[in-house]
Amino acid sequence: MAGDCLISVVVPVYNEENNIFPLAERVGKSAQAAGCRVEMVFVMDPSTDRTEEAVMALRREAPAVKLITMSRRFGQPACTLAGILYCAGDACVVIDADLQDPPELIPAMVSKWREGYDVVYAQRTGREGENLFKRSVAYWGYWLIDKIADVPIPRNTGDFRLISRRVIEHLRAFKGNDGFLRGMVAYIGFSQAAVPYKRGPRRSGTGNYNRFIGSLKIGLNGVLGFSKYPLHLISLLGFAISSCSFALGMAYLALKFTGFEIKWGNPTLVILISFLSGIQLLCLGIISEYIARTFDEIKGRPFFIVREAHGFSGPPPARPDAG
Repeated sequence: MAGDCLISVVVPVYNEENNIFPLAERVGKSAQAAGCRVEMVFVMDPSTDRTEEAVMALRREAPAVKLITMSRRFGQPACTLAGILYCAGDACVVIDADLQDPPELIPAMVSKWREGYDVVYAQRTGREGENLFKRSVAYWGYWLIDKIADVPIPRNTGDFRLISRRVIEHLRAFKGNDGFLRGMVAYIGFSQAAVPYKRGPRRSGTGNYNRFIGSLKIGLNGVLGFSKYPLHLISLLGFAISSCSFALGMAYLALKFTGFEIKWGNPTLVILISFLSGIQLLCLGIISEYIARTFDEIKGRPFFIVREAHGFSGPPPARPDAG
């Protein structure tokens, strides 16, 4: 396809054999409508179906299709980052293979990029096929991250976005292993714009994403990776409980001196002890999450390890902690 720019479309895949060809067809048409050449970079965790065969068959038809295969299952965030670091485009679009995020949005993203925006994120205005529980978790998760994150992370956005070449190069400097792309991109800054869209249902197959655990993990990455607020909250909570305990002690002492008999009873003691024990365990859990992330950083293990890379002339410029 002729064009004045090269757009890299990065697609993390795992057990997506039925979606490879439909996705490629729609991406090709969208890139042509945007007036760009396109390379598709599929990044695959070792799959149990014929995803690899499907991508290699597509590659035989279109040399611009490339494939990176991980040495083991590292997860979607690692695959996404690997594709971004390997890609050669003037800009990169990250999209899932299940076609819930429409490739037809690419021309609008490219148009915004040509206007001078370094980041163009797709912002969901609707979530077709998702139940009330999932929508509620998403709403309150985005609300919490928006309120306490150190950098502004737009609500109702995922990894579906376009990032410019200079944002890609700045991503190489990140050493963290949480893979929270929307947080890293928000931290980098530069000019950013939104393209609204309504997210559709999955095209075929079943998702490999646990909607509750996965959403919770993403939320924790956003909160713990880009905010120290939980630690500040622990300090405030400790101060508040200590103040209440001191006030209660003074009140008890005053009543004791006035001869007033206080009958606390066993249920009161059980409730107080259980409440304070729960608060202590919660605070320890939050602190432990931060310590665990620090421990991972100190070990310096690579975020991903590539087994094979088809269609690339050589490895990408090294990220400090990448394999």
